[in-house]
Amino acid sequence: MATTHRPHILDSLHLTAPDSPAALFDAPNTRTATVTRAVLAATRIVVGWTFLWAFIDKLFGLGYATPDGKGWIDGGSPTQGFLGNAAKGPFEGLYHDLAGTAFADWAFMLGLLGIGVAMTLGIGMRIAGVSGSLLYVLMWTVALPPENNPITDEHILGALIVATLALVGAGNYFGLGTWWRRTALVQKFPWLT
Repeated sequence: MATTHRPHILDSLHLTAPDSPAALFDAPNTRTATVTRAVLAATRIVVGWTFLWAFIDKLFGLGYATPDGKGWIDGGSPTQGFLGNAAKGPFEGLYHDLAGTAFADWAFMLGLLGIGVAMTLGIGMRIAGVSGSLLYVLMWTVALPPENNPITDEHILGALIVATLALVGAGNYFGLGTWWRRTALVQKFPWLT
């Protein structure tokens, strides 16, 4: 007995993924597509700058999130404050043990710098998307339970934004993503896109 496909109401919404990120912007209205690209590029640059600024402030202790004279170059630890004050959640002991260790400091600072440069310039978006999302999720686990919501906070929002920017190829818009993909390095190691 042959089965027939009954159309579902959601079939009419065309909720299938595009064949490529560029297909997201193949709208009949080119003004809308251009504005969408500009908004994605601006979001990418702002997110990248957020990571870069955190790196710079923690490195030099500029008096914003890191007090004057407490920068990494002054002997301060970029992870001691955040990890050392981990919420009384399921990972409190682990994060207290990691706080201020050379491994945690180096991994965190290299992550901030790498993600920040990649997102700001629009290069290495795949790696930046994965590592940025992972960093945000790890930071979310430090703050468990979240202060203003029983489940989520701005770290989960950040993880989703970073992942989305990578998935839609936001580095190609007002960034160096197209050039980056053509470099010999990326041609040899495509996972660097």
